[in-house]
Amino acid sequence: MSETPAPGMDAETFDQFLEQLERYVRERLIPAEAEVIANDRIPDEIVAEMKEMGLFGLTVPEDFGGAGLNTTQYAKVVKTMAYAAPAYRSIFSINVGMFNSAIKNGGTDAQKAEWWPRIAAGEIACFGLTEPGSGSDSAAMATTARPDPDGNGWILNGTKRYITNAPHADVALIMARTEKDALPKNAHVSAFIVPMDTPGMSTSSPDKKMGQAGSHISDVMLDDVHVPGEALLGGETGKGFRFAMMSLDNGRISVGAASTGYARRALDSALKYANERQAFGEPIANFQLIQQMLSESWTEIYAAEAMMADVTARVDRGENTVKHAAAFKVFASEMCGRVVDRVVQIYGGAGYLAEYDAERFFRDARIYRIYEGTTQILQLQIAKHMLREYAAGM
Repeated sequence: MSETPAPGMDAETFDQFLEQLERYVRERLIPAEAEVIANDRIPDEIVAEMKEMGLFGLTVPEDFGGAGLNTTQYAKVVKTMAYAAPAYRSIFSINVGMFNSAIKNGGTDAQKAEWWPRIAAGEIACFGLTEPGSGSDSAAMATTARPDPDGNGWILNGTKRYITNAPHADVALIMARTEKDALPKNAHVSAFIVPMDTPGMSTSSPDKKMGQAGSHISDVMLDDVHVPGEALLGGETGKGFRFAMMSLDNGRISVGAASTGYARRALDSALKYANERQAFGEPIANFQLIQQMLSESWTEIYAAEAMMADVTARVDRGENTVKHAAAFKVFASEMCGRVVDRVVQIYGGAGYLAEYDAERFFRDARIYRIYEGTTQILQLQIAKHMLREYAAGM
């Protein structure tokens, strides 16, 4: 464990950046939500603005063109962005929370030199782990990578499913079997950096979803995709799944932060509505059972914010945070679900109508309990670590 916290951006500079970002969210992103929802896409000019602000390279080191944020700072940015429609966070979060983390933890110096500047400049990444027949069960992974008989590269075949940003991504991190049989500690899985314009790479039409308009997912199909040897993350086979799981910790922190930020947005909306809506001659905010739902929601959001501060500080100190990141993601995503449910209830009949925000909040929030590991899978992971630590006498 490191004794020196990850430095990140200078504190005063970061505070100024966050203040600027909060204004951007309220003055630019929230007013554009109706357009994002109507067209199911973020306007190109807003994506360009986000790239110019450096959001796609938040955690990329400054020497490679990024902002060099530590995890605590990154989570605060995600929480701030998540106050607006989820699509805004989604388009850059894979870059920052998962692709960049995998490069940082497992990439060679050459891979960092090539991909960090490209990611910081705004190239969009996707993360290819889930398949039609496997998600958390890596032993069932069907995508294969076999050595290219004509050179030192690899030939990839398979299908990835529910891949965020795939329809407009520039690069994918693809998990594939490099060994036929499942080996201990998932050593049969390796990771490959694959540009999306590589021959044999294709995507399906974007899937229609319950919520999160403007955020796109689709299948990624690999049909005899030839990649050079340097595409193998870390230059060694058998380490891909470990790198993927390490990056998922950052992804789970991102989802937890997003859940917390969106819950805050929903609660603010409910607080405003409760003060404006009249019943029996007075605002419904005066009714004690409405106050109970407001106060329970505020308390749970506060708890999630405290968890976020703790887990990100642990990451920045260099601690192993698999259990803590999972716990934060579980609590925050489930909390967000409870908050948006209460918000619909506070809105009453209006909460069921699409013309009011409460209905959208309810649909958008549901996926957070599934992203980057379902609640149930993460509960099993937390328990596994608890039992392992108990057996070791910790």
